[in-house]
Amino acid sequence: MPKLKILALDASTEACSVALWTDGEVRERFETGSRHSERILPMVQEILAEGGQVLTQLDAIAFGRGPGSFTGLRICAGVAQGLAFGADLPVVPVSSLAALAQGVDAARVLAAFDARMHQVYWGAYVRNAQGMAESIGEEKVLTPMQVPVPDDAGWVGVGSGWDQYAAVLTVRLKNRVAAWRTQSFPRARFVAQLGVYLYEKGTALTPEQALPVYLRDNVAAKQTRT
Repeated sequence: MPKLKILALDASTEACSVALWTDGEVRERFETGSRHSERILPMVQEILAEGGQVLTQLDAIAFGRGPGSFTGLRICAGVAQGLAFGADLPVVPVSSLAALAQGVDAARVLAAFDARMHQVYWGAYVRNAQGMAESIGEEKVLTPMQVPVPDDAGWVGVGSGWDQYAAVLTVRLKNRVAAWRTQSFPRARFVAQLGVYLYEKGTALTPEQALPVYLRDNVAAKQTRT
């Protein structure tokens, strides 16, 4: 990995995490609960102090852009944008589903978040030559019985979508899935890892482009919480 300094954030699920990547060394704060808006900035301050860094010394800010909780995505994108504006840094949006897949020790991962309304946010990822989780096909929101069935076997399932709908998904996917992991969340350390990779590929954006990706635009009218 290149020598870079990147702050990474993710608040796409009930987990909230912040990580500091410094020349390949990673420090992380990880919490679960419902206090993302209260905790994310103090976590940033803690991790920067621990790493002996200030924002203006960094190369970029990577953030989990979604899909996931509408509230969490707004918080994460807003904080990333504000910090990037203040320090004149670029931002690197990273798929929260890809970050979830990156944290699994497997070559092929089917990542799913519970999207409520009897749906899941879904994506399929394979490891590339650099060890990064890359999407094959589009990330989608659909019912468990609509998820695409891979052509081959040996996939590993992960995420709250599996926690909620494992019985349905295993029927749908039959013998394509070798195992699924319980109680797994995307973590900022893997947002950082993917962020460094994407930064090196030239995908960094200006702060005003730090926007969440919801996949579903009509949730606010149909549900009262995320």
